[in-house]
Amino acid sequence: MSSPRGERSVIALVGKRNVGKSSLINALVGQKIAIVSEIPGTTTDPVDKHYELVPIGPVTFFDTAGIDDIGELGEMRIAFTQKILYRADIVLFINEGSPFLDIEKEMISKIIEMKIPMLMVFNKSDLQAPDKANIAFCEAQKLKYQIVSAKNIEGISELKEKLIALIPPKTTDDKIIVGDILKPQARVLLVAPIDAAAPKGRLILPQVQTIRDILDHNAICSVVKDTELAVALDMYKEQPDLVITDSQAISMVAKITPPEIAITTFSILFARYKGELDILISGISAIDNLQNGDRILIAEACSHHAQEDDIGRAKIPRWISDFLQKELIFDVYAGHDFPKDLEKYALCIHCGGCMINAMEMNRRILECYRRGVPITNYGIAITKVHGAFERCIAPLLRDKA
Repeated sequence: MSSPRGERSVIALVGKRNVGKSSLINALVGQKIAIVSEIPGTTTDPVDKHYELVPIGPVTFFDTAGIDDIGELGEMRIAFTQKILYRADIVLFINEGSPFLDIEKEMISKIIEMKIPMLMVFNKSDLQAPDKANIAFCEAQKLKYQIVSAKNIEGISELKEKLIALIPPKTTDDKIIVGDILKPQARVLLVAPIDAAAPKGRLILPQVQTIRDILDHNAICSVVKDTELAVALDMYKEQPDLVITDSQAISMVAKITPPEIAITTFSILFARYKGELDILISGISAIDNLQNGDRILIAEACSHHAQEDDIGRAKIPRWISDFLQKELIFDVYAGHDFPKDLEKYALCIHCGGCMINAMEMNRRILECYRRGVPITNYGIAITKVHGAFERCIAPLLRDKA
């Protein structure tokens, strides 16, 4: 079973040390895939476990370190656990039946504030019943809960049923990348630059997913490098209905492609696919208001070896600085790192987010919005500074075919 990381539902198990988080994962999946020990703190860092959860499909369970971990390393582990919350579609909060500690209540409050669906799991029922005050707390907070014994596999079936019911609809809906704006047998030309940053021997994930979506909607798909675009356009007996390009090539593609042919980018399509397009479009206007000395956050969702002319670290900062003729400060955060001091940024420019799930991307957007920081993405920003923004957005604003 293989599924893109950004398409998996993420289920995080959170709680104190030695409450049975790892044992619970093993009980849920019916396999010993997590290390179990009576020694507190066995799980020191978040560990991801992939599983096919019928009828939801592929999910990732994150077994996290205890939120009551101690010492300097313990604080770092807790910080990593909190990062996992940004990625979680659901949290299973585990308690072994003892009265809630303040640190548990604080974490529960944080999860509620982040609007993450949460299921309270009272584990180790073979040893003790959950504290009555804990049950009262859950009922007062309107939190669903399940009493289980991971050791004896008691209550696990009921837990699975409640877990499946909590999966947000957005992660289970059939989503469309571009097919809903295409007529049957529409001709779509994809432009995929092959440069030093391109992976060897394969296309990148958004390109592959777009091709499949086009085929699923009975349209006709062709793929060329940017250097062969002009030749490909001349080969069509009838003009293509849509050209989809990598954002980095938009300037050249917009010049070569006749104005009557619709153009958009993979980045814009995936912003819509994950439900973020309207917010990211509204954030693009902040570019026009940037001033000398403003600080801009460049957020990359994946970690990769940076090329000399890396898109996020070199090209976008250069293009924006040249477009505005201003001296700006650019900070880069990669992977699942995201700054706590967002307020110091005049704008956040995020990558397309193809390697993270929609939930994590939406929480980052929500956090920027809550802090008053405009946010847009690489593709939209690139089309803006190359004068192609309105043309690339137009195909998504017209009436659906």
